[in-house]
Amino acid sequence: MLRRPELDHILNTMLDSQPEVSDLIFTVDRPLQVESFGELKPVPLDPAIEKLTPYQTESIALNLIGENQWHLQDLMRKGSCDTSYQLAERARFRVNIFSQRGCYSIVCRKLNTQIPTLATLKMPEILQQIPKEKTGLVLVTGATGSGKSTTLAAVLNEINLTKAVHIVTLEDPVEFVYPNVRATFNQREQGTDFDNFSNGLRAALRQAPKIILVGEMRDRETVSIALSAAETGHLVLSTLHTIDAGQTINRILGMFEPEEQDSIRARLADSLRWIVGQRLVPRIGGGRHALLEIMGSNLRVQETIRMGESEGKSFYEIIQASYAFGWKTFDHAVLEAFEQGTITEETAMLYCTKRGAVTRGIDNMRKSRGEITSSVGSLRMKGIVDFSGKPAERKPALKIK
Repeated sequence: MLRRPELDHILNTMLDSQPEVSDLIFTVDRPLQVESFGELKPVPLDPAIEKLTPYQTESIALNLIGENQWHLQDLMRKGSCDTSYQLAERARFRVNIFSQRGCYSIVCRKLNTQIPTLATLKMPEILQQIPKEKTGLVLVTGATGSGKSTTLAAVLNEINLTKAVHIVTLEDPVEFVYPNVRATFNQREQGTDFDNFSNGLRAALRQAPKIILVGEMRDRETVSIALSAAETGHLVLSTLHTIDAGQTINRILGMFEPEEQDSIRARLADSLRWIVGQRLVPRIGGGRHALLEIMGSNLRVQETIRMGESEGKSFYEIIQASYAFGWKTFDHAVLEAFEQGTITEETAMLYCTKRGAVTRGIDNMRKSRGEITSSVGSLRMKGIVDFSGKPAERKPALKIK
């Protein structure tokens, strides 16, 4: 049976094997693997493990779960569980253990132990307005691994440095451990301190917080309670797995029955403060770059939430019209990154929303630099050719007498 010191040695070896390791992956019939810059790499170990056995992955899983019976029951009943693991002073992991083809697989996401700031993340200046909000709903959206938790941590860090308030976080699992600077933090972990987000959020309303962080809006009940909290004087921060602002609004509305949607539209229009969408893309020279879509709240946004999108009144067009105020679409972010030489044209086209708009933007940039934007060379008539292929005789031009 694997013991904890041996597991820690394996985890340390995996972390040392590549630069910028983001995930550690254990799968039966595969070697130890890490993800570095978005690509899986095998990890050499002494003695070598060419293919993990079901017994080995199960031993690793049980060590990662430890004595937490809640997570163990989740794994047995539901086929997967989420937990966290602390590797001495070096790293902290968000761990997902799941069953596949009768065996256990494990993915350990490495978490940043150093709490980021909006400045160190080089976030746009407009995001400094989020920590200043008193009430309402702030959503950070994007795919898994796009940096949503990191952005929210930077926002909470800014609040911690500037406001003496009570903050309750509901996380799955706890990622960043915040020191109490000016704010007072109570951090609760799903599976250890509460059973699900809706119950944890309902309890948080009785714990006198000014700010509540909800790890993820997973269901209708959680969204409904979060809206109630935002309406009753709390600032609620949360995440959704959606690709842009328009889909975020539609996803929330889609959680409710058709007869409830008018009411939810009105509540959401009054409560929503910011939606920040994120996409991590490959950076020229290695590493990844965060593209952001930023939408705040104004009369046009509120009206469109209430009435729905229509011709000329889509969230994309509203954000586009407010670019001068710091809002931006993903296409704005793509063009900015391309102009700064951060990403390639291929990456820009892969991660943009509207290819036609981005293509025109890139062509305009190249024209302004004096670069050739077309592969078609200059065309010139070299003479008149008849159907035989021989140059025809030129006839004298007619003169008007």
